[in-house]
Amino acid sequence: MFRELTIEDCLKHKSEDLLDASLAEIKRLEPMLRSFITVLEKEQVQVNEGPFKWIPIAVKDNITTKNIRTTCASKILENYVPPYDATAVRKLKDAGFAIVGKTNLDEFAMGSSTERSAFFVTRNPWDTSCVPGGSSGGSAAAVASGEVVAALGSDTGGSVRQPAAFCGIVGFKPTYGLVSRYGLVAFASSLDQIGPMTKSVRDAAILMQIIYGRDPMDSTTVDAKMDFLSGIEEGIRGFHLAVPVEVYEYEGLDEEVAQKFEEVLKLAENLGAKVEKVKIPTLKYAVATYYVIAPAEASSNLARYDGVKYGLRVEKSGLKETYSVTRTVGFGEEVRRRIFLGTFTLSATYYEAYFNKAQKVRRLLANDLNKVFNEFDAIVTPTSPIPAFKIGSVTDPLAYYLMDIFTTFANLAGIPSLSIPFGFARGLPVGIQISGKRFDDPKVLRIGRAIEKFSPYNENGRIPLPVVRT
Repeated sequence: MFRELTIEDCLKHKSEDLLDASLAEIKRLEPMLRSFITVLEKEQVQVNEGPFKWIPIAVKDNITTKNIRTTCASKILENYVPPYDATAVRKLKDAGFAIVGKTNLDEFAMGSSTERSAFFVTRNPWDTSCVPGGSSGGSAAAVASGEVVAALGSDTGGSVRQPAAFCGIVGFKPTYGLVSRYGLVAFASSLDQIGPMTKSVRDAAILMQIIYGRDPMDSTTVDAKMDFLSGIEEGIRGFHLAVPVEVYEYEGLDEEVAQKFEEVLKLAENLGAKVEKVKIPTLKYAVATYYVIAPAEASSNLARYDGVKYGLRVEKSGLKETYSVTRTVGFGEEVRRRIFLGTFTLSATYYEAYFNKAQKVRRLLANDLNKVFNEFDAIVTPTSPIPAFKIGSVTDPLAYYLMDIFTTFANLAGIPSLSIPFGFARGLPVGIQISGKRFDDPKVLRIGRAIEKFSPYNENGRIPLPVVRT
């Protein structure tokens, strides 16, 4: 069946049928899942000659695509059509991938459930009464349901990994600077990173091999030569894995998620790795630090949406009123909340007390993590403390923010972090997260592949996918 095909499977029988099958699945499932904001007709899909010709892929709708609407799931950009491709998108096109549509997200990537989209809520393929996670929930649902073979997401504080965990797929956040952010609509520039969402760790490595690299259009990218696939099957015998004691101290950790976490640690030991608990003193401050820095950067980045250059414009009698009403109408509640928070912490009165202090804690956190990586190959945690929750069941913003308890530290430190599925809690997927030191991306993928390959919840090394009935 098409829905089970990986990128590697597709390479064995490249044909136009792959694109046809993807578009047919999207047509069948979209009325229920709502993974996509924009779906292309077959004649609109650009298919270039390349080794991955005809393989269908989706792109999160905050990554620009030439002549294809890019909305960021916001009314303020509802009709924006970019004149250029993001670098990652261009590289995929050059390799032959067929982009079939743009996936739903929390508005401007601010959220953990895809309920914050200005247009509609995406549903989890495992249980359509549950959220798919966020902000890359549309990409996660599209991959898990088999609408596409793979997708791109963006990760600012866990937005690739958390929805991957909720939907039972693989999500990878690369080292900051390894993948160009050119064409990624900015949320928090020092934290944002584009990453692959796939049905296998090997597929994530394949996409990384294509999209990584120095880009003159993004001065934060690095000129690093990497091979993400050559050692991916070599196992983890002799590896030293760290488990933060802070995982066990967190009261919001679901019992069944904790059980799966213990199982994966035992599996790692059976595969020849040494697992040891460590104390990371600043880890408990990661969420608080993130929710000072990210809104501050967002308030600056979103200042450009004023109704003048592009996007929505609500015409009023004066310029100031036009700005105010345009932004009030164009931005949703969560985006406005984060702009307010960020503007407050950047104000002259509170800059030293909040933003500057958060940057210092960020440095201390990175130092603590580097100390761990001097002795260990990777840090292992749950991806999310809970499995997917019911749509509409969480209304407290603080509860949303605490869902990032295990993911934000990787963005603050700029390190690679991978989520892989490992079993279920109350019938919904559980994600396990593996994080490594900067530019250890191939090693992180190697660890993930070893667990994926020998997971008792996978069959022949393949993760189970939901059967979505319409």
